[in-house]
Amino acid sequence: MSEVLDRLAELLEARKNADPQSSYVAKLYAKGLDSILKKIGEEATETVIAAKDGDPQKIIYETADLWFHCMVMLAHANLKPQDVLNELARREGLSGLDEKAARQE
Repeated sequence: MSEVLDRLAELLEARKNADPQSSYVAKLYAKGLDSILKKIGEEATETVIAAKDGDPQKIIYETADLWFHCMVMLAHANLKPQDVLNELARREGLSGLDEKAARQE
């Protein structure tokens, strides 16, 4: 699975230098962080609606859009999907309540 994320991350990194007229992602980068974050908000809302409607294919489609735009944000911040996977691995086996409490200290 992380191979797909790695290939996508490489593509998103390459799009940072692309002509905004030739690439949707390059256009997002050119518009700046606020536009990227707006797309994440839109996709999150669409994902919630899809889940509420209960159509599995729509849930998958909208979640893919959400993840994609989150990856654009990560690339904008010079972060990699592996950074998020490492954090999830760090949390593995921890109680969610304990993990959250530790962040508040």
